[in-house]
Amino acid sequence: MQRRPLALGLALALASPAALAQSPAADQPAPRDRATTLDTLIVTGTRVADRTVAESASPIDIISPETLESTGTVELATALSRALPSLNFPRPAITDGTDAVRPAQLRGLAPDQVLVLVNGKRRHTTALINLNGSQGRGSSPVDLNAIPIAAIERVEVLRDGASAQYGSDAIAGVINIVLKGSDAGGSIAARYGQYSAGDGEQVQLSGDGGIALGQAGFLHLAAQAGHQDQTDRAGPFQGTPTASSPPLGAVVQRYGDPEVDSRAVAYNAEFSPAEGVVFYSFGTYSKRDALSNGFYRPAGDNRNIPEIYPDGFLPNIRNIADDRAGVIGLRGTTAGGTAIDISFNHGINHLTFGVENSLNRSLGPGTPTQFHAGALEVTQNVFNLDFNKALDVGLAYPVTFAWGAEWRGEKFNQSQGEPASYADGNLTLPDGSRAPPGAQVFPGFQPANAGQHDRHSYAFYLDAEADLGDRFSAGLAARYENYSDFGSTASGKLSARYAISDAVALRGTVSTGFRAPSLQQQHFQSTSTNFIGGVPFEVRTFAVDDPVAVALGAEPLRAEESTNVSLGLVLQPVDALYVTIDAYQIDVDDRIILSENLVDDPDNPDPALRRLVSNFLESHGIFGVTGGRYFTNAIDTRTRGVDLVGTYRWALDAGSLDFTAGFNYNDTDIQRIAPNPPELETGDLDLERIGRVEQGRVTVGAPSDKLFLSGVWNSGPWTLSAAATRYGEFEVLNGDPARDQTFGAEWTLDVAATYAIGGWDFTVGADNVFDAYPDEVIFANSSAGQLPYSAASPFGFNGAFAYGRIGYRW
Repeated sequence: MQRRPLALGLALALASPAALAQSPAADQPAPRDRATTLDTLIVTGTRVADRTVAESASPIDIISPETLESTGTVELATALSRALPSLNFPRPAITDGTDAVRPAQLRGLAPDQVLVLVNGKRRHTTALINLNGSQGRGSSPVDLNAIPIAAIERVEVLRDGASAQYGSDAIAGVINIVLKGSDAGGSIAARYGQYSAGDGEQVQLSGDGGIALGQAGFLHLAAQAGHQDQTDRAGPFQGTPTASSPPLGAVVQRYGDPEVDSRAVAYNAEFSPAEGVVFYSFGTYSKRDALSNGFYRPAGDNRNIPEIYPDGFLPNIRNIADDRAGVIGLRGTTAGGTAIDISFNHGINHLTFGVENSLNRSLGPGTPTQFHAGALEVTQNVFNLDFNKALDVGLAYPVTFAWGAEWRGEKFNQSQGEPASYADGNLTLPDGSRAPPGAQVFPGFQPANAGQHDRHSYAFYLDAEADLGDRFSAGLAARYENYSDFGSTASGKLSARYAISDAVALRGTVSTGFRAPSLQQQHFQSTSTNFIGGVPFEVRTFAVDDPVAVALGAEPLRAEESTNVSLGLVLQPVDALYVTIDAYQIDVDDRIILSENLVDDPDNPDPALRRLVSNFLESHGIFGVTGGRYFTNAIDTRTRGVDLVGTYRWALDAGSLDFTAGFNYNDTDIQRIAPNPPELETGDLDLERIGRVEQGRVTVGAPSDKLFLSGVWNSGPWTLSAAATRYGEFEVLNGDPARDQTFGAEWTLDVAATYAIGGWDFTVGADNVFDAYPDEVIFANSSAGQLPYSAASPFGFNGAFAYGRIGYRW
């Protein structure tokens, strides 16, 4: 694809609602005055009731619903990635369930090293564990796209370690999604869009509305439903034709976004029967049906049965994600002024795996062609008891003390598939080899894989914050947690802010944190097809306590531990200008990652050394599998970077111009790699547990920098907007260094125009309007030309997207 300079695009970047502009509290109208915006109260990263954006000791971004809806996307994670320079959200393809539940990275760290809250309460994670070659490989983060954008009042993103305040996972930061809570008004909208290539059609309906519960409360409801078609950017087969290859020049693969049907609802309610007492509850429900693709099996491939598929077949994976969450609680204040919050939080994510247009080669011509391959499910139950009180201890201002306790129970269930999805028919192929068992593309979970695993933890925390003078504020937090499966841990945080003048302030934090190994990382088991260097391998993911994994060097997982240091500068030289610069360093020890794919070496010149891994697995009773992997605390990393955010409003006689700029630079280095287990070097095995492929994914797999420039021009009923984003270069390393590739920086430009009249608004727009694509993959890594783009591209590889939207507000 042709690259185009964006000099014109940058000149047009006069708008998209100020992506990082701070949003008002839920019950206030969106302000037009920047000074008022900086006075917005925040609830993330502080226990003080009247802390504002401008006064925060930690860097925090508040993203408005206008920003989330200002582009053509219908996905929350995609909208956030376009608003936050430090958030990376690629669009991987042919990665099994990861096609349907994609992970996002904050500050280049793992997707599960960021904590997600809804209305300040911990959100449960997805049941999926990302395994197959995507950024975030090995993680089980929260599924952000399960939360409907129509329900969101604002998103507060704390870019700082916060384990001492919130517990496990808050290493890179915290994303707090605040739901709409008005008792009147609402909106409804319809959106339609399509990619310039003629595919990926999207349709969405959404709406929300508030209802007053007398004079004492409210109920706010929201819903959205949508459909998107698949996209396909696969290329023709350009390799050397053989009896087991696709036809030369034919496009038989599909490579792009999955087909998705989704629906979601949310509610948020409060009721106050007496002064100082508030009952509250909120929840979400979503269901997503995603159909993605595996690798094409040619007609002559020994995994095919020509009587069933004379032209070969492209197997499909259907993932159905069912996500439910609900919180109920009571807030009140004692006669002595102590605020109390008691809550129960329940969340569950259920993910089923179906295989279509496939077969089980080992069952012969009588094989089924579609299968139920099993299901994964995670459940989280949390009890919280929180106290907060401002005390006068003789300082210039009161000290806010907060303390509390938490109990959390977690469950992970892995359910087996139907027998035909994993069966081994012991069939011998014409070449004398054994037919691979199980459904092609995704063999079903076997009875030995199935299981129910649970754990519980309890925690205590103490927090103190105070203004120690007119210009100096500080905070101190400590937390202790104990887990039933790996023991206890403690973390702490010190934060401070000093206003040199009304226009300049310094802020900084020092904290320690942790992330407990997820139940999925400890217990998940499966087999899937992975293309490594263009060659398909059937790779088994072993639980860390599986005897075969132990024989390959696996050990019990430990908690990750982190140290986070940040130093920032806040500048407000004039009322209309606000600039923040924050540098940070994040050390993570005993980081949990998925090992390399420990596979055969089919190109070894010595035939006796080509099937060493297969022979090892077969000696343990595992057939049809050519590789293995497991989770391990094998590396220590250090991430250093800087965030810069600036906003400016220019008042005009006939309207206004709002400008926003954001920049993130991020660099991750590996400080330690654990010694290679001797088990991987015994006999004829010569394997690396953590090789250069996985090292590259951690250190250079995400862009090292990202620049965001946007603005909005408002004049009467018209709003014209544009946002330009520069994604820095990234690299993909290979087992063979000669096949490493660096992908150059790319610009994208999003534009939109809105006309509003009488409560109605009409929008037309285009994302990536100049049809930018990432560099094409070198031929050696493209599966003979069939997969022309890298799945690690930070903005995907679908090209330009045009859309229209009609909305009504009351």
